[in-house]
Amino acid sequence: MKQAPKIVILGAGYAGIVAAIRLQKELQYNEAEVTLVNKHDYHYITTHLHMPAAGTDHPENARVRVQELIDLQKVKFVKSTVTEILLAEKTIVLESGKLNYDYLVIGLGGEPETFGIKGLKENAFNIRSINSVRLIRTHIENQFALYKQHPDQTEYLTLIVGGAGFTGVEFAGELADRIPVLCQTYDVDQSNVRIINIEASPTVLPGFDPELVKYAIDVLKHKGVEFKLGVPVKECLEDRIVLANGEEIKARSVIWTGGIRGNHLLEEAGFEGFRGRVKVDEMLQPAGHENVFILGDCSIFLSPDGKPYPPTAQIAMQEGEVVAYNLMAKIRGQAMKPFKPSIKGTVASLGKNEAIGFVFRFKVTGWFAALMKQVIDWRYLYIIGGVQLVLSKTLFKARW
Repeated sequence: MKQAPKIVILGAGYAGIVAAIRLQKELQYNEAEVTLVNKHDYHYITTHLHMPAAGTDHPENARVRVQELIDLQKVKFVKSTVTEILLAEKTIVLESGKLNYDYLVIGLGGEPETFGIKGLKENAFNIRSINSVRLIRTHIENQFALYKQHPDQTEYLTLIVGGAGFTGVEFAGELADRIPVLCQTYDVDQSNVRIINIEASPTVLPGFDPELVKYAIDVLKHKGVEFKLGVPVKECLEDRIVLANGEEIKARSVIWTGGIRGNHLLEEAGFEGFRGRVKVDEMLQPAGHENVFILGDCSIFLSPDGKPYPPTAQIAMQEGEVVAYNLMAKIRGQAMKPFKPSIKGTVASLGKNEAIGFVFRFKVTGWFAALMKQVIDWRYLYIIGGVQLVLSKTLFKARW
């Protein structure tokens, strides 16, 4: 009897979890052996992490147990960390052992990009996981408590957000909403608190619509956020940051959202990449590897005009769908289909009841944009877990 081909999916992020769910729905019995590998036993919603990081939502609302999303009778789940990818041997080395594969899907997610800024890796926080946002929230609360013991040291109340892309802007908005609550809790004069968003580019949300950018800046300034634009961070120390123009800002809280790179394991495996990301063709495969697919933050997929698509959750989900289809096509000896992204809209939240974005090519702002952001979140939950998951997360948030 012919042995079923082995499909190994590395990473349960947006692309990996969607690919696994699609495969378990479409593959016939014994048509393939699918294994999903992830370092945690849960999938987390990256685009939601800025809220628990600021303390405006519970971390539990940003994660879903893998076992709630996949059928363990159809997809094997291995909780372990990938340490090495051996392409020639078609083997994945894990902390807990080894896995062989016939087809490999790499969706390991990205890593913080420091751009060589001295001290950033050691002294800044990153919004990259459930554990990291718990740490950020606890750290900020501790700074308010420490300030009460050292009221002459205002650096405890100076909060630096490095980077003004989507994550930086969304986090700054949520943080501004949280400050009044923290000030009341710790009996702190709110005028002593500073939120400073620093961006090397001359504007926030680089490349976004200027009209919407202006709206975002006005909203965040009204909430008390300061901006320092067009000036890179040169060094990050334990108690201050140094800017490229020589300015120093005393602060004990630096949350870096200034960029991500692909996973280091890809370059170590021998793939040619740029900042850890590997260029893939229209089938989402790297050159010279017909049995490998690379998705999400680990891949570079070029648009018709030669520019890379941004590694957004929306695109990662679509990649997961196409890769599942192409894996089944390979197994069945059928033709694969090319990946053609469909951008339905982009929305950035600015805190409670405020957001900006494009939805089906229309500009939206304010409460309506915030509603569209929520609808997008609900749609994703429905895709991976159905109505039950949407209701459970909505009710949990309402109770919290």
